[in-house]
Amino acid sequence: MTYVPFLTLGLGLGLGLLAAGSLQIGNDVTLARQIDLLFGTPAEEFADFAFVYAQLPRMVMAVMVGAMLGLVGSLMQQLTQNSLTSPLTLGTSSGAWLALIILNVWFPDNAADLQALVAMVGAMSALLLVITIAGPRNMTGLPLVLAGMVVNILLGALATAIILLNEQYAQNVFIWGAGDLTQNGWEWVQWLWPRLTVSVLILLFAPRVLTLMRLGHQGAAARGLNVIPMFILLIGLGLWLVAASITAVGVISFIGLLTPNIARAVGARTPRTELLVSMFLGSLLLLLTDSAALWLSQWTTDALPSGTTAAAIGAPALIWFARRKLKAQDQLSIKLPPSSDRLATATLPVLGLMIIGLAALSLTYHPAESGASFALPGDYQWALRWPRLLTALCAGVGLALAGTILQRLIYNPLASPDILGISAGATFALVASSIFLGNSIFAAGSLTAFIGSMAVLAVILLLGRRHQFAPSSMILIGIAVSALIEALVQFALARGTEDSYSIISWLAGSTYRVTPEKALLLMAVVAALTAFTLATSRWLTLISAGRKFASARGLNVQLTSVILLGVVALLCGSVTATMGPVAFIGLLAPHMAVMLGAKVVKSQLTVAALVGGCLMVFADWLGQVMLYPMQIAAGTLVSVIGGSYFLLLLIRGRSHT
Repeated sequence: MTYVPFLTLGLGLGLGLLAAGSLQIGNDVTLARQIDLLFGTPAEEFADFAFVYAQLPRMVMAVMVGAMLGLVGSLMQQLTQNSLTSPLTLGTSSGAWLALIILNVWFPDNAADLQALVAMVGAMSALLLVITIAGPRNMTGLPLVLAGMVVNILLGALATAIILLNEQYAQNVFIWGAGDLTQNGWEWVQWLWPRLTVSVLILLFAPRVLTLMRLGHQGAAARGLNVIPMFILLIGLGLWLVAASITAVGVISFIGLLTPNIARAVGARTPRTELLVSMFLGSLLLLLTDSAALWLSQWTTDALPSGTTAAAIGAPALIWFARRKLKAQDQLSIKLPPSSDRLATATLPVLGLMIIGLAALSLTYHPAESGASFALPGDYQWALRWPRLLTALCAGVGLALAGTILQRLIYNPLASPDILGISAGATFALVASSIFLGNSIFAAGSLTAFIGSMAVLAVILLLGRRHQFAPSSMILIGIAVSALIEALVQFALARGTEDSYSIISWLAGSTYRVTPEKALLLMAVVAALTAFTLATSRWLTLISAGRKFASARGLNVQLTSVILLGVVALLCGSVTATMGPVAFIGLLAPHMAVMLGAKVVKSQLTVAALVGGCLMVFADWLGQVMLYPMQIAAGTLVSVIGGSYFLLLLIRGRSHT
């Protein structure tokens, strides 16, 4: 379009002004002195050295990394024809992060030389896994983003487990997770810029390929383009840029997601124009974000990492774009496993016996390095084990009930507290209370977690109504909230305080630190809410038949929905406050109940609660004995099991489309 040169000129001018402005934040050097230093005058005072070796390289790094993230985001979105793809939503950032943790923990001697290469291998592996799960035909739809989100959860759980099992080796990787542009010289700038020169290849050769791919894969192939090899080549170049950037400054989310959408909104229509404008916008957005982080750091005791600030800005922006961009075809094809026609008479007794058996195993099985044995627990062992057992059982029951209520209430088989971000809301409130108010995360009350859960529920209700609580809308809200939580958590870890490992061990979802008082309180809350849910199961039965049908039968649907959502928030808040966030139980247990034939509301609630209890008790016991004397948190194991099941659902849905 005729105004594109003026657009790029304006962006370039704005970038220059913003770069100059960012150098003035917290700067004691006069403008005249700054100009002299820029033209080679030797630094003499401390302020001069801070300007030349801290502020200048930080500004340059922000411009470079922002441009690359914007370029790669545009490249990914054009290749997939999907406005919601980015290194964040495709799992590549988590793949690179996990690979860097593995390198630093188990191969520290090679870390300095292989960081960028290993990060790229991790990012590429994650992307290949996501594409395999979603399928090549779903590159333009939401299943690709959803698969990326689940892979993010799985890789994050594995990274957490490795850090907890290797605390003494993982301290130096925290800064990567937070995404910090702080520089102490020009070394990282000099290391990074040669590795970013491959971006020239993208700018030279990608536009023609992207133009042809707008015709569709068949149309592009008919015009002589080898679609798959070119797709792999361009994605590989893009992931190299992402991996090099992550190695230098850590994980910075949302830049690559937002800038291409903004570029198209301001008039970028051709592939080349979108790539260029996205680069300028990426630099502008990251520089603006970093300037905000610097300015806020002037008023706080802690320096705010740029990655945390980017997530705080990007999460609401993702929700906004999702509301504007989602269309009717942006739906998910989910094929639930086959189910029995009716609930067998023996199902409930068998599940009850399984819980009793797992409880007995947990109490009497004594792992030891010299060999395991079975014996009744002594007083000391009993005092340690029964709170853990009771917490795991109640957490499984509570989250299973919460998932069943949500799935029935909003007619969405993918609804669960973790995927929708309700558990993440409780986590956000508790972690924020620990960071900003100085409260111990283990001493925080259920009220704080309940407030966080209710806040996310309110957001879901307000934003989800436009799309009738469709899976697409709900899941994207969950992605945004979860990314914001992750940024806050990484900020807590990057601070390097004594609470860092306490927070990450709590986030793993462990029963290790649960006190008898907290276990009994959780039992009381879950028992009361379970009794209430079963007593009012008629409400869910009527709502499941349709809101108009329920209203015609005299049910106040709006009030009932608020009450039931309050029950969900109480369950999630209580469990999260007691043992930390636990993923996928709220998704897995209701599905397994239906598979067993529990299709009536009351029977589904009962069976799901028993299944959830079984899963959590088993995961807690397995985590204690698998790598004895080390322990794996129950939440980590459940994330792996539940995440694998969720990915299986996506694959089944793809095979039936």
